Amino acid sequence: EVQLVESGGGSVQAGGSLRLSCTASGFTFEDSTVGWYRQAPGNECELLATIDTDDGNTVYEDSVKGRFTISHDKTKTTAYLQMNSLKPEDTAVYYCARNMRLRRDGGPCHGTGYWGQGTQVTVSS
Repeated sequence: EVQLVESGGGSVQAGGSLRLSCTASGFTFEDSTVGWYRQAPGNECELLATIDTDDGNTVYEDSVKGRFTISHDKTKTTAYLQMNSLKPEDTAVYYCARNMRLRRDGGPCHGTGYWGQGTQVTVSS
């Protein structure tokens, strides 16, 4: 089955760290763009970071720049989002996606390409 599965979410206190994983099955991230998104309650889906697995180029949204790091493993079957210095406003459901285009319709993060089902991150003050 072709799918993306996120893991590594959970509850953490402000200032703490989490590492999210996004594991691909049925395909790899070879020659792909992989992105991490999040959706907080009542908010639209927000793009956080992307990585081009061909040249390693990364792009970050301003609110996470310097705190979050996107990467992938050598086999290009797992992507990561290392999240440091977490804040309560980082509380959201986090999604990964491959070769994606976000569909903005007010629902959970989804669109064209492959998308995971999301993992909850809760940051308490």
